[in-house]
Amino acid sequence: MKFSSVSAFILAVGGIAHGQVYTPPTQPAEQPQQTQPVDSAPRQATKPAASPLGQEIPMLDPSAETITVGGVAIPLGDNRLLKARFEKYLNQPPESTADATEYRASIDKILQTVSPFHEGGPNLYAAFKILPRAATYPGDAGICSTLAEAVYVAMLAKNDVSQLAKINTAIEEEKQQRIKDNDWAARHESDKAVGNTNAAGGGGGGRPQQGARPQQGGGGGQRQSNQNQNATNAGTGANSLKYAETMRRIAEIEAIKKVNIVRTEAQTVKTKAQYQVNMIQWFVQRRYEHVLMASRFYNQIWKDGDSTLMINKGSDVSKLFSESVGVSPTVSSLDALSSEVIREVEKYIEAFDTLLEREELHSASQRLMEAYALGEYLAPVATLPLEKKRRVADYVRDLHELYGTLQAHDYTKAKELADRLRASAKDFPSSKVDSAIAGYTLASDLAVEEAKMHLFARENEKASEKIRAATEIWPTNPKLNEFRQMITDANPIRQARDDFDRLLNEQNFREIFKEQYRLAPAIKGDTDRENAFKEIITNITRIETALGKASEFRKMGQGYAAWEQLAELRSEFPDDPKLGRELEELAPSVADFTRALQNARDFEDRMPRQTGSALAWYLKARSIYPRSEMSEEGIKRNLDMVLPDESTPMGSSSGSSTGF
Repeated sequence: MKFSSVSAFILAVGGIAHGQVYTPPTQPAEQPQQTQPVDSAPRQATKPAASPLGQEIPMLDPSAETITVGGVAIPLGDNRLLKARFEKYLNQPPESTADATEYRASIDKILQTVSPFHEGGPNLYAAFKILPRAATYPGDAGICSTLAEAVYVAMLAKNDVSQLAKINTAIEEEKQQRIKDNDWAARHESDKAVGNTNAAGGGGGGRPQQGARPQQGGGGGQRQSNQNQNATNAGTGANSLKYAETMRRIAEIEAIKKVNIVRTEAQTVKTKAQYQVNMIQWFVQRRYEHVLMASRFYNQIWKDGDSTLMINKGSDVSKLFSESVGVSPTVSSLDALSSEVIREVEKYIEAFDTLLEREELHSASQRLMEAYALGEYLAPVATLPLEKKRRVADYVRDLHELYGTLQAHDYTKAKELADRLRASAKDFPSSKVDSAIAGYTLASDLAVEEAKMHLFARENEKASEKIRAATEIWPTNPKLNEFRQMITDANPIRQARDDFDRLLNEQNFREIFKEQYRLAPAIKGDTDRENAFKEIITNITRIETALGKASEFRKMGQGYAAWEQLAELRSEFPDDPKLGRELEELAPSVADFTRALQNARDFEDRMPRQTGSALAWYLKARSIYPRSEMSEEGIKRNLDMVLPDESTPMGSSSGSSTGF
């Protein structure tokens, strides 16, 4: 049997109009869904390329969040916040007004007044009177007022403790007097009947006779027994109600004393803790001068020698000292550390001035930031002239911009900034910056050159990969514009569009499918071409999927299944050459099956219709390939003619059953 007759039979069985891979839109038709074509044009990478040379450059943004002074790591807080505050500081005028000068003089006078070296000794009240005047300066932020309040509360608490001590002394005196009175009464008080009893007993000193009554006996032993008996009678001595009441009062006095002692200790601890909270807070806020003043006041208020800070052992403040220097923090340690920080800030500013004079702006900016991080409220930092700070501000701004351009891979701007920084700062560390710029620009240039070579060799995919890599490394590379101009001059987009139109006119849909990634960008935005392209790609994909399944069936020895898989598509796409060749290769091995299907269709199409014969041939085809869907459809169609549904009137079906 010739394959042409089989093809004609398939078209008749499918009942589908003649079609092909692409049908021009002569009338509205439902287009199959298809994803958007892949755009192979270079695009900006969402993830920065790995750095072979490193992006680390000397920055004024410290990586650590602490500064160690005197063995103690002082936290700086959020580096980003510190950086923003430092930039604000660099653009602020110095605090050198008359009010600022008077404020610092007041602070110095307070420290001198409560200093152990003050003439005549520390004067707590004289220093306390200066605090309200210092609190009026806006830069103080009301901390001197808070310190004055803390000192005032501490003194009130100390007065309460003194009053409790006086009360304890008074009640102790009362207790001692009552003890004396009670002791005297217990020794001397006795019943008045004691004397009369002795007179009645006589003065005999002999031993009493056996069986005689005690009161009738004579002698000293008899009289002593009577005295003891009468002395311990109720109502006198230790057995009197007065004695019991005195003992109760003594116990009550002792309980009151203990309560007062506990209240005294609790009041002292509470007041110290509240006072120390302020000191620790000011230390964390880097208000070291206020810490010094609070420490000196503390030593004058409480002279018991107990200066241990009352903080939890596991708290951050406790770790600040214990993990750094290995000792428990005290008021004295806060005082000493604050003094050390003030001295360090002065040294930082001295180093800054020296480096600035030598035009070493990079190191000078680092020293200034360290001084600011430690003591932004101290006089050496706050009174620094604006001219010096502006020089650092300009340098820091360019340095931050350089870091940003390196992150953005803008090496043209980065080189310009590096040259400017190198000219302004003798100590600018440019080696890493220059290495990074040279390495990245070279890598990008090489990628562009390789993309040109691939483009000349018509290896568009490789050229696209290389140009994408060059863009990721250096998006502003001038050679990218050269490459773009070269593409524009060659006009590959227009060439690709012309190729698409030519292949479409030639109905060479297979070639369009093969070149889809090159043609897709060329027709992007053209609705008619895009619709044709999508329909072609969708249909060819269906054909390729069916061919793949048929190939698997052939490998498993199921030629009938492979043929039927392709025969259904052949009715839709009769002009596809690859599909036709595959069916021709399958035709000899499935000739008996196709012959049975064709005979069944011939009897089905005769006039009058030979339903029985058609059904018999369909059954024969199914016996050859039991899973044939075409056979099942033919059998069902003819059975419906022979045995119509009950709802179908007799004689309403077209054709007649003459052979069954």
